[in-house]
Amino acid sequence: MEEGVAAVSGAAPPRFSDADVDRDPGAAAQELTTALEKNPDDAECYCQRAYAHILLQKYADAVADAKKSLELNPNNAVALLRKGLGEYHTKNYASALESFREGQRLDSVDDTFTIWIKRCEETLNASQSDLNSQQQPLPPKIKYDWYQTESQVIVTIMIKNAQKDDVSVQFLERKMNASVRLPSGEDFNLKLDLLHSIVPEQSTFKVLSTKVEIKMKKPEAVRWEKLEGQGDSPKLKQFTPDTQHLYPSSSHYTRNWDKLVVEIKEEEKNEKLEGDAALNKLFQQIYSDGTDEVKRAMNKSFMESGGTVLSTNWSDVGKRKVEVNPPDDVEWKKF
Repeated sequence: MEEGVAAVSGAAPPRFSDADVDRDPGAAAQELTTALEKNPDDAECYCQRAYAHILLQKYADAVADAKKSLELNPNNAVALLRKGLGEYHTKNYASALESFREGQRLDSVDDTFTIWIKRCEETLNASQSDLNSQQQPLPPKIKYDWYQTESQVIVTIMIKNAQKDDVSVQFLERKMNASVRLPSGEDFNLKLDLLHSIVPEQSTFKVLSTKVEIKMKKPEAVRWEKLEGQGDSPKLKQFTPDTQHLYPSSSHYTRNWDKLVVEIKEEEKNEKLEGDAALNKLFQQIYSDGTDEVKRAMNKSFMESGGTVLSTNWSDVGKRKVEVNPPDDVEWKKF
Protein backbone atom coordinates (compact mmCIF):
# COMPACT_ATOMS: atom_id res chain seq x y z
CA MET A 1 0.00 0.00 0.00
CA GLU A 2 1.34 3.49 -0.85
CA GLU A 3 2.52 5.69 2.01
CA GLY A 4 -0.22 7.93 3.32
CA VAL A 5 -3.01 5.99 1.63
CA ALA A 6 -4.11 4.27 4.80
CA ALA A 7 -4.57 7.65 6.46
CA VAL A 8 -7.88 8.10 4.65
CA SER A 9 -9.34 5.43 6.88
CA GLY A 10 -10.13 8.09 9.46
CA ALA A 11 -13.29 9.06 7.52
CA ALA A 12 -16.78 8.01 8.62
CA PRO A 13 -17.43 4.34 7.74
CA PRO A 14 -19.28 4.11 4.37
CA ARG A 15 -21.31 1.17 3.13
CA PHE A 16 -18.03 -0.14 1.73
CA SER A 17 -15.66 0.71 4.54
CA ASP A 18 -11.95 1.32 4.08
CA ALA A 19 -11.36 -1.98 5.88
CA ASP A 20 -13.47 -3.80 3.28
CA VAL A 21 -11.48 -2.20 0.48
CA ASP A 22 -8.17 -2.94 2.25
CA ARG A 23 -8.95 -6.66 2.50
CA ASP A 24 -9.52 -7.13 -1.25
CA PRO A 25 -9.30 -3.95 -3.34
CA GLY A 26 -9.96 -5.81 -6.60
CA ALA A 27 -13.18 -7.42 -5.34
CA ALA A 28 -14.24 -4.16 -3.69
CA ALA A 29 -13.77 -2.28 -6.97
CA GLN A 30 -16.02 -4.78 -8.77
CA GLU A 31 -18.74 -4.58 -6.11
CA LEU A 32 -18.60 -0.78 -6.14
CA THR A 33 -18.91 -0.79 -9.92
CA THR A 34 -22.01 -2.93 -9.64
CA ALA A 35 -23.43 -0.58 -7.02
CA LEU A 36 -22.76 2.46 -9.23
CA GLU A 37 -24.55 0.82 -12.15
CA LYS A 38 -27.63 0.74 -9.94
CA ASN A 39 -27.09 4.20 -8.48
CA PRO A 40 -24.78 6.34 -10.71
CA ASP A 41 -25.17 9.39 -8.46
CA ASP A 42 -23.72 7.82 -5.31
CA ALA A 43 -20.78 10.10 -4.38
CA GLU A 44 -19.69 7.77 -1.58
CA CYS A 45 -19.30 4.78 -3.92
CA TYR A 46 -17.14 6.83 -6.32
CA CYS A 47 -14.96 7.93 -3.40
CA GLN A 48 -14.47 4.35 -2.14
CA ARG A 49 -13.79 3.00 -5.64
CA ALA A 50 -11.14 5.73 -5.97
CA TYR A 51 -9.52 4.29 -2.83
CA ALA A 52 -9.62 0.78 -4.34
CA HIS A 53 -7.95 2.11 -7.52
CA ILE A 54 -5.20 3.71 -5.42
CA LEU A 55 -4.47 0.39 -3.72
CA LEU A 56 -4.41 -1.27 -7.14
CA GLN A 57 -2.06 1.52 -8.36
CA LYS A 58 -4.56 2.58 -11.03
CA TYR A 59 -3.98 6.23 -10.24
CA ALA A 60 -5.62 7.78 -13.32
CA ASP A 61 -8.83 5.84 -12.56
CA ALA A 62 -8.62 6.98 -8.94
CA VAL A 63 -8.45 10.63 -10.04
CA ALA A 64 -11.46 10.16 -12.35
CA ASP A 65 -13.58 8.59 -9.58
CA ALA A 66 -12.55 11.21 -7.02
CA LYS A 67 -13.51 14.00 -9.43
CA LYS A 68 -16.91 12.38 -10.04
CA SER A 69 -17.43 12.09 -6.27
CA LEU A 70 -16.59 15.80 -5.85
CA GLU A 71 -19.02 16.77 -8.59
CA LEU A 72 -21.74 15.09 -6.56
CA ASN A 73 -20.42 16.28 -3.18
CA PRO A 74 -17.98 19.23 -3.45
CA ASN A 75 -17.37 19.35 0.33
CA ASN A 76 -15.96 15.82 0.60
CA ALA A 77 -12.45 16.19 2.11
CA VAL A 78 -11.74 12.45 1.74
CA ALA A 79 -12.43 12.63 -2.00
CA LEU A 80 -10.01 15.56 -2.27
CA LEU A 81 -7.35 13.54 -0.45
CA ARG A 82 -7.80 10.61 -2.83
CA LYS A 83 -7.83 12.89 -5.86
CA GLY A 84 -4.56 14.43 -4.63
CA LEU A 85 -2.96 11.01 -4.08
CA GLY A 86 -3.85 9.92 -7.60
CA GLU A 87 -2.49 13.17 -9.06
CA TYR A 88 0.72 12.93 -7.05
CA HIS A 89 1.45 9.41 -8.28
CA THR A 90 0.82 10.46 -11.88
CA LYS A 91 3.39 13.23 -11.27
CA ASN A 92 0.82 16.01 -11.57
CA TYR A 93 2.31 17.67 -8.49
CA ALA A 94 0.78 21.13 -8.93
CA SER A 95 -2.77 19.74 -9.16
CA ALA A 96 -2.09 17.39 -6.25
CA LEU A 97 -0.92 20.31 -4.12
CA GLU A 98 -4.10 22.24 -4.95
CA SER A 99 -6.25 19.22 -4.03
CA PHE A 100 -4.48 18.70 -0.69
CA ARG A 101 -4.76 22.39 0.20
CA GLU A 102 -8.48 22.43 -0.62
CA GLY A 103 -8.98 19.29 1.46
CA GLN A 104 -7.10 20.85 4.38
CA ARG A 105 -9.43 23.85 4.25
CA LEU A 106 -12.37 21.45 4.66
CA ASP A 107 -10.66 19.29 7.29
CA SER A 108 -7.93 21.06 9.26
CA VAL A 109 -7.74 18.26 11.85
CA ASP A 110 -6.38 15.51 9.61
CA ASP A 111 -2.55 15.79 9.59
CA THR A 112 -2.41 13.70 6.42
CA PHE A 113 -3.07 16.80 4.34
CA THR A 114 -0.12 18.60 5.96
CA ILE A 115 2.22 15.70 5.20
CA TRP A 116 1.27 15.55 1.52
CA ILE A 117 1.28 19.32 1.08
CA LYS A 118 4.88 19.40 2.32
CA ARG A 119 5.85 16.52 0.06
CA CYS A 120 4.34 18.24 -3.00
CA GLU A 121 6.09 21.53 -2.23
CA GLU A 122 9.47 19.80 -1.85
CA THR A 123 9.01 17.91 -5.11
CA LEU A 124 7.97 21.04 -7.00
CA ASN A 125 10.91 23.05 -5.61
CA ALA A 126 13.36 20.31 -6.58
CA SER A 127 11.91 20.12 -10.08
CA GLN A 128 12.19 23.89 -10.51
CA SER A 129 15.81 23.84 -9.35
CA ASP A 130 16.64 21.10 -11.86
CA LEU A 131 14.92 23.07 -14.62
CA ASN A 132 16.84 26.23 -13.77
CA SER A 133 20.16 24.39 -13.78
CA GLN A 134 19.36 22.84 -17.17
CA GLN A 135 18.45 26.23 -18.65
CA GLN A 136 21.67 27.87 -17.52
CA PRO A 137 24.26 27.57 -20.28
CA LEU A 138 27.50 25.88 -19.39
CA PRO A 139 30.45 28.21 -19.25
CA PRO A 140 32.53 28.01 -22.40
CA LYS A 141 35.72 25.97 -22.08
CA ILE A 142 38.43 28.42 -23.02
CA LYS A 143 42.11 27.69 -22.45
CA TYR A 144 44.73 30.27 -21.60
CA ASP A 145 48.47 30.13 -21.06
CA TRP A 146 51.27 32.47 -19.98
CA TYR A 147 54.98 32.98 -20.36
CA GLN A 148 57.41 35.76 -19.55
CA THR A 149 60.36 37.71 -20.85
CA GLU A 150 62.70 39.92 -18.90
CA SER A 151 60.36 42.90 -19.32
CA GLN A 152 56.90 41.44 -19.77
CA VAL A 153 54.43 38.79 -18.65
CA ILE A 154 52.34 37.59 -21.58
CA VAL A 155 48.95 35.90 -21.17
CA THR A 156 47.46 34.21 -24.23
CA ILE A 157 43.73 33.43 -24.35
CA MET A 158 42.93 30.82 -27.00
CA ILE A 159 39.86 32.38 -28.61
CA LYS A 160 39.51 32.38 -32.39
CA ASN A 161 37.86 35.09 -34.45
CA ALA A 162 37.18 37.48 -31.57
CA GLN A 163 36.35 41.04 -32.62
CA LYS A 164 38.41 43.89 -31.21
CA ASP A 165 35.31 45.77 -30.08
CA ASP A 166 34.22 42.67 -28.13
CA VAL A 167 37.41 42.50 -26.05
CA SER A 168 37.97 44.52 -22.90
CA VAL A 169 41.04 44.29 -20.66
CA GLN A 170 41.51 46.16 -17.39
CA PHE A 171 44.99 46.47 -15.89
CA LEU A 172 45.52 47.22 -12.20
CA GLU A 173 48.71 47.08 -10.16
CA ARG A 174 48.14 43.50 -8.97
CA LYS A 175 45.12 42.48 -11.06
CA MET A 176 44.19 41.83 -14.65
CA ASN A 177 40.57 41.46 -15.77
CA ALA A 178 39.75 40.40 -19.33
CA SER A 179 36.30 40.05 -20.89
CA VAL A 180 35.69 38.61 -24.35
CA ARG A 181 32.37 38.29 -26.17
CA LEU A 182 32.60 34.99 -28.05
CA PRO A 183 31.28 34.51 -31.60
CA SER A 184 28.53 32.36 -30.03
CA GLY A 185 27.32 35.39 -28.07
CA GLU A 186 28.51 34.09 -24.69
CA ASP A 187 30.95 36.00 -22.51
CA PHE A 188 34.30 34.69 -21.31
CA ASN A 189 35.81 36.40 -18.28
CA LEU A 190 39.32 35.94 -16.93
CA LYS A 191 40.23 37.55 -13.62
CA LEU A 192 43.78 37.18 -12.32
CA ASP A 193 45.24 38.19 -8.94
CA LEU A 194 48.80 38.63 -10.04
CA LEU A 195 51.81 37.39 -8.08
CA HIS A 196 53.73 40.65 -8.54
CA SER A 197 52.98 44.22 -9.53
CA ILE A 198 52.78 45.40 -13.14
CA VAL A 199 52.81 48.81 -14.81
CA PRO A 200 49.19 49.24 -15.95
CA GLU A 201 49.74 52.22 -18.23
CA GLN A 202 52.45 50.33 -20.17
CA SER A 203 50.46 47.12 -20.49
CA THR A 204 48.61 46.35 -23.71
CA PHE A 205 46.59 43.67 -25.48
CA LYS A 206 46.17 42.60 -29.08
CA VAL A 207 43.35 40.68 -30.79
CA LEU A 208 44.57 38.17 -33.38
CA SER A 209 42.65 35.69 -35.50
CA THR A 210 43.64 32.75 -33.29
CA LYS A 211 43.97 34.31 -29.84
CA VAL A 212 43.92 37.35 -27.61
CA GLU A 213 47.42 38.30 -26.47
CA ILE A 214 47.81 40.35 -23.29
CA LYS A 215 51.19 41.88 -22.46
CA MET A 216 51.77 43.15 -18.91
CA LYS A 217 54.79 45.33 -18.28
CA LYS A 218 57.09 44.34 -15.41
CA PRO A 219 58.35 47.24 -13.27
CA GLU A 220 61.67 45.43 -12.89
CA ALA A 221 63.39 42.40 -14.36
CA VAL A 222 62.41 39.67 -11.91
CA ARG A 223 61.35 36.12 -12.63
CA TRP A 224 57.79 35.25 -11.73
CA GLU A 225 57.61 31.79 -10.18
CA LYS A 226 53.91 31.63 -10.99
CA LEU A 227 51.27 33.85 -12.55
CA GLU A 228 48.96 34.35 -9.58
CA GLY A 229 49.49 34.85 -5.85
CA GLN A 230 47.37 35.16 -2.74
CA GLY A 231 48.51 38.59 -1.67
CA ASP A 232 51.85 37.29 -0.38
CA SER A 233 55.17 38.99 -1.04
CA PRO A 234 57.61 36.24 -2.00
CA LYS A 235 61.33 36.82 -2.22
CA LEU A 236 62.07 38.23 -5.65
CA LYS A 237 64.53 36.42 -7.89
CA GLN A 238 66.49 38.31 -10.51
CA PHE A 239 65.48 37.31 -14.03
CA THR A 240 68.06 35.04 -15.68
CA PRO A 241 67.54 33.97 -19.30
CA ASP A 242 67.83 30.27 -20.07
CA THR A 243 70.98 29.07 -21.88
CA GLN A 244 69.49 26.57 -24.31
CA HIS A 245 67.72 28.75 -26.87
CA LEU A 246 64.45 28.30 -25.04
CA TYR A 247 61.95 31.03 -24.39
CA PRO A 248 62.20 32.27 -20.76
CA SER A 249 59.09 31.03 -18.99
CA SER A 250 57.64 29.97 -15.68
CA SER A 251 54.96 27.93 -17.42
CA HIS A 252 54.80 24.17 -17.12
CA TYR A 253 56.60 23.92 -20.45
CA THR A 254 59.21 25.85 -22.44
CA ARG A 255 59.07 27.18 -25.97
CA ASN A 256 61.59 26.87 -28.73
CA TRP A 257 62.60 30.20 -30.25
CA ASP A 258 62.67 28.96 -33.83
CA LYS A 259 59.25 27.38 -33.47
CA LEU A 260 57.89 30.61 -32.01
CA VAL A 261 59.27 32.57 -34.97
CA VAL A 262 57.53 30.24 -37.43
CA GLU A 263 54.24 30.41 -35.50
CA ILE A 264 54.15 34.17 -35.31
CA LYS A 265 55.27 34.60 -38.92
CA GLU A 266 52.36 32.41 -40.00
CA GLU A 267 50.04 34.30 -37.71
CA GLU A 268 51.12 37.68 -39.06
CA LYS A 269 50.72 36.32 -42.60
CA ASN A 270 47.15 35.33 -41.83
CA GLU A 271 46.40 38.58 -40.04
CA LYS A 272 47.72 40.80 -42.86
CA LEU A 273 47.63 43.69 -40.45
CA GLU A 274 51.22 44.87 -40.12
CA GLY A 275 53.20 42.88 -42.68
CA ASP A 276 56.99 43.29 -42.68
CA ALA A 277 56.87 45.86 -39.91
CA ALA A 278 55.35 43.31 -37.53
CA LEU A 279 57.95 40.68 -38.51
CA ASN A 280 60.83 43.10 -38.06
CA LYS A 281 59.50 44.04 -34.66
CA LEU A 282 59.35 40.36 -33.76
CA PHE A 283 63.00 39.82 -34.71
CA GLN A 284 63.99 42.91 -32.75
CA GLN A 285 62.17 41.62 -29.70
CA ILE A 286 63.80 38.19 -30.02
CA TYR A 287 67.24 39.75 -30.38
CA SER A 288 66.65 42.12 -27.46
CA ASP A 289 65.48 39.36 -25.13
CA GLY A 290 67.84 36.68 -26.39
CA THR A 291 70.93 35.21 -24.80
CA ASP A 292 74.42 35.99 -26.11
CA GLU A 293 74.36 32.74 -28.10
CA VAL A 294 71.03 33.65 -29.68
CA LYS A 295 72.39 37.05 -30.72
CA ARG A 296 75.58 35.51 -32.17
CA ALA A 297 73.51 32.96 -34.08
CA MET A 298 71.23 35.65 -35.54
CA ASN A 299 74.16 37.89 -36.56
CA LYS A 300 76.23 35.07 -38.10
CA SER A 301 73.36 33.47 -40.03
CA PHE A 302 72.12 36.81 -41.34
CA MET A 303 75.56 38.02 -42.50
CA GLU A 304 76.82 34.77 -44.06
CA SER A 305 73.54 34.05 -45.89
CA GLY A 306 73.20 37.52 -47.29
CA GLY A 307 70.08 38.16 -45.28
CA THR A 308 68.27 35.05 -46.52
CA VAL A 309 68.57 32.99 -43.31
CA LEU A 310 67.95 34.05 -39.70
CA SER A 311 68.60 31.39 -37.06
CA THR A 312 68.67 31.50 -33.26
CA ASN A 313 70.38 28.09 -32.94
CA TRP A 314 74.06 28.74 -32.18
CA SER A 315 74.79 25.02 -31.74
CA ASP A 316 73.91 24.64 -35.44
CA VAL A 317 75.18 27.75 -37.20
CA GLY A 318 78.26 28.07 -34.96
CA LYS A 319 79.77 24.93 -36.53
CA ARG A 320 79.30 25.76 -40.20
CA LYS A 321 79.04 28.46 -42.75
CA VAL A 322 75.45 29.45 -43.38
CA GLU A 323 74.71 29.14 -47.07
CA VAL A 324 72.53 31.50 -49.06
CA ASN A 325 68.93 30.21 -49.11
CA PRO A 326 66.65 32.60 -50.99
CA PRO A 327 62.89 31.98 -51.33
CA ASP A 328 61.80 29.61 -54.12
CA ASP A 329 60.50 32.45 -56.28
CA VAL A 330 63.62 34.65 -55.92
CA GLU A 331 66.88 34.34 -57.86
CA TRP A 332 70.02 35.16 -55.85
CA LYS A 333 72.63 37.32 -57.57
CA LYS A 334 75.99 38.20 -56.06
CA PHE A 335 77.20 41.74 -56.78
